[in-house]
Amino acid sequence: MLQAKDYALIDLHLHLDGSISLNSVKELAELQGIKLSLIDEELLERLQVGEECKDLNEYLDKFHFINLLLQTKEAISTAVYNLEEELKEQGLIYAEIRFAPQLHTKEGLSQADVVEAAIAGMGRSDFHANLILCCMRGEDNHKENLETVHVAKKYLGTGVCAIDLAGAEALYPTEDFKDLFELATELEVPYTIHAGEAAGPESVYEAVALGTKRIGHGVRSLEDSQLTRELAETGVTLELCPTSNLNTNIFESMEKYPIRKLMNEGIKITINTDNMTVSGVTLQSELQKLMETFSLSEEELQMLVRNSVDAAFADESTKKWIYSVMGFILPM
Repeated sequence: MLQAKDYALIDLHLHLDGSISLNSVKELAELQGIKLSLIDEELLERLQVGEECKDLNEYLDKFHFINLLLQTKEAISTAVYNLEEELKEQGLIYAEIRFAPQLHTKEGLSQADVVEAAIAGMGRSDFHANLILCCMRGEDNHKENLETVHVAKKYLGTGVCAIDLAGAEALYPTEDFKDLFELATELEVPYTIHAGEAAGPESVYEAVALGTKRIGHGVRSLEDSQLTRELAETGVTLELCPTSNLNTNIFESMEKYPIRKLMNEGIKITINTDNMTVSGVTLQSELQKLMETFSLSEEELQMLVRNSVDAAFADESTKKWIYSVMGFILPM
């Protein structure tokens, strides 16, 4: 019998601040002398969305509380280390952990300080991971976004593997951030872009036009047949996060999630968690739901994992190691 744990090995779309476990939250508070007056159930309500979540903007509200605890080097380092150890316990072998350094500078840290702390936390674990640094959609943070790209370049290959654009997609069009990705291209910094989640196909068109090889979510691409064909032909990979998309009301149920249609259209897809704590999921639980709902075959499961390896921003030696661990033959 197929088991999710045999295939749920790689998470390419995993937000640090949305995946801090309850135990880790309590440890971070204790480290900083912050007294949490909430019992576990109340604390979890601050961190996790419920069935009443209306959209992406409400979903993003859950990040404000945890980011208050991620403003010191020790807290950031500890959070990254704890997450890596938890991923290892869950059976993962590689992850790309993303976060926005500019959100962790409220107590005087520079973005470089934040990234160095995260890299230090990664170094305490033997789990294999890389960092994706998120630029943020907004109106008055252009300088901070440019700094993020330069910081990514500085630490590229020593813990950082790419940049991303995250935030309120429907409020701030992707094309408004064109110069960030022109700079990233000039500096040879790889990138992925959140698109086709809160906004429709036009957002994905804009991301593809900017040269991205990966799209965070991208599920609304299916609303445009021409875009669907273009994604299949170019091999742009979608980082799917099923439960997160249900939380933000893009789809009503897992049964209506378009994984079959995406595969049938020949679009490269990967399965990821997005935010383990906010959505209350693990990579295994996501894959298990899909297996049970869509009766995925062993060949399809292997294809999903291969897609993740192929799309990863990891260097070739890491990819070879992943393939060797999985027992897969390296593609020619």
